[in-house]
Amino acid sequence: MKSHSKTPQHALRSDLSTIRIFGTADDSIVDGPGIRFSVFAQGCPFSCPGCHNPLAQPPLGGKLVTVDALMQKIEANPLLAGITLSGGEPFLQAEPFLELARRAKARGLSVWAYSGYVWEELMSGVPSEAARELLREVDVLVDGLYVEAEASYQLKWRGSANQRIIDVPASLAAHTLTELEL
Repeated sequence: MKSHSKTPQHALRSDLSTIRIFGTADDSIVDGPGIRFSVFAQGCPFSCPGCHNPLAQPPLGGKLVTVDALMQKIEANPLLAGITLSGGEPFLQAEPFLELARRAKARGLSVWAYSGYVWEELMSGVPSEAARELLREVDVLVDGLYVEAEASYQLKWRGSANQRIIDVPASLAAHTLTELEL
């Protein structure tokens, strides 16, 4: 398993209630089941060729928003089935995304996350211990780098065939990785 470099989290935000984002999609139907509020984190260390969001890679781009402001937008849409944390790389800003995930779950929403890190890295505390805490609040994790040679529009909820769609609560309960059957 290849270890990925760490991006300093202090470069991405000013405090734990603020997230540096590239943007949001208020009513996505491609980032998990149902209508979802997707938050695209700003900052990603991977620079995958063919990335669907290359402008989200620089750590100091985008804009700062508060978790409260994101929750106001989420609460304004009663049709949402859940939220999706995407990127950039959301696990680089695990603390504020953890707060967002907890608050969304308290409202009965599911939480999906996309990460270039793999399950095993996140569970071992890469890129931070807070990333492991955030993972425990996620219902479904789509993990792994985007690999352009393995890309297909036929894949459901992932960009390339190497990426796994992981049932996080089942994996935690079984103490072994459990992929969703699609």
